[in-house]
Amino acid sequence: MKLRKACIGDVNAIHKLLVEHARQGLMLSRSLAEIYQAIRSFYVLDHGGEVLGTVSLQVWWLDLAEVRSLVVADSLAGQGYGRKLVQSCLTEAQELGLNRVFALTYQEQFFARLGFAVIEKSELPEREGCFGIRTDDH
Repeated sequence: MKLRKACIGDVNAIHKLLVEHARQGLMLSRSLAEIYQAIRSFYVLDHGGEVLGTVSLQVWWLDLAEVRSLVVADSLAGQGYGRKLVQSCLTEAQELGLNRVFALTYQEQFFARLGFAVIEKSELPEREGCFGIRTDDH
């Protein structure tokens, strides 16, 4: 299993993973156009050319970024790949000089195990339906 930055050829596979998990009510989906526009922010788990997981890091402001679109194929659930994907975002955020990272998530316990803490909506950029979690310690 290889963790790498996504490329244009991964867009359809990323979209498929996001749509499958959105249909299960586990996350919000993103359109193909959104994925193409943000492709440089995505990481993927690649197994022999097959994308089995993804995550993206979106920079919002001078010191603030968001972990988005985290998904791992059901066959890999519980094996630490979600953690590795999030850690790749936290490492990149640190390299960029971003000291606050948040996630809007339905998976509060997962992010809590990674050091994130629940915060007030008012601490996040103005977005509809915010539930946020963040960490200051990468």
